[in-house]
Amino acid sequence: MTSTQTAATDRQASAPVDPPRNHRIRERHEARTGWAFMAPFSIAFLFVFIIPIVISIYKSFFRKVAGGGGLYGGGELVDTFVGFANYADVVTSSRFWLGMARVVGYTFIQVPIMILLALALALVLDSYLTRHVTIYRLGYFLPYAIPGVVAAMIWLYLYSPNISPLVQTLQSWGINIDFLGRNIVLASMANMTTWTYTGYNMLIFLAALQAIPHDLEEAARIDGATNWQITTKIKIPLVRGAALLAVLLSIVGTIQLFNEPTVLSSTATWMGGDFTPMMMAYNTMMGKYSPGGDGPASAISIVMALIAGILAIGYALVDRRISK
Repeated sequence: MTSTQTAATDRQASAPVDPPRNHRIRERHEARTGWAFMAPFSIAFLFVFIIPIVISIYKSFFRKVAGGGGLYGGGELVDTFVGFANYADVVTSSRFWLGMARVVGYTFIQVPIMILLALALALVLDSYLTRHVTIYRLGYFLPYAIPGVVAAMIWLYLYSPNISPLVQTLQSWGINIDFLGRNIVLASMANMTTWTYTGYNMLIFLAALQAIPHDLEEAARIDGATNWQITTKIKIPLVRGAALLAVLLSIVGTIQLFNEPTVLSSTATWMGGDFTPMMMAYNTMMGKYSPGGDGPASAISIVMALIAGILAIGYALVDRRISK
């Protein structure tokens, strides 16, 4: 009896661990490892993105008003809860909607040109016709590496009629163009942002093109497809996801147009401080417009974000319907 119990105990001790239990242990270990790797980004994302948005939404319901008594209030400015009054001021402001109309029109013209140019450059670099791809890729991307304010100052120098070698050369040819004029300043800014961000969007397309299996292209060539057919029937349709990402980022970026008009307005003073909604938000925060302060400026920023989100969602829905 004793020997039988000992043998049964030995068999249980030597039996392998339950496979389902071993699988659960491995899954928990992988989950902890994944969370550990994601923790630095999650913490940074929380403090850099989520918390500022929450604070901005909270501040948008407040406005600085004069405290104390008397006919004119007196005392220091104090934050006072005003509910949706800041939002009401934004949506009823003609200056805000005029600036929004400028950037929306700017978006519908500048973004397609930039995206098509970026796609064309990516297709050229992905072809077998281009050697030393790294040099061209770096050269196209280099304008994006220049800080936005610095790039805007460079273009302001090229646009200024009294000092610009570009303007003086055109004038010597009998071409008189005022790049800072009322009818052309948006095109001037579109040229600046296209120069800056085309290389960035090109890298998005190039990464998508290089992810396409070469077997598809080789099979198409065996079937007698030309380079044009391979480009239009295989490559371009397969980068639709990259195009969606590039357009969405461009829409959000152009709605926040700030550096270019701010720098140009230092010379083209007729633009004022509310040429774009982002300029209006900044100058409102600095107290140049009434009501001023963090609360009204936050309300402008949030309304801008909602409009940018609506435009982005609208484009995504249209793109999904077209792709079906």
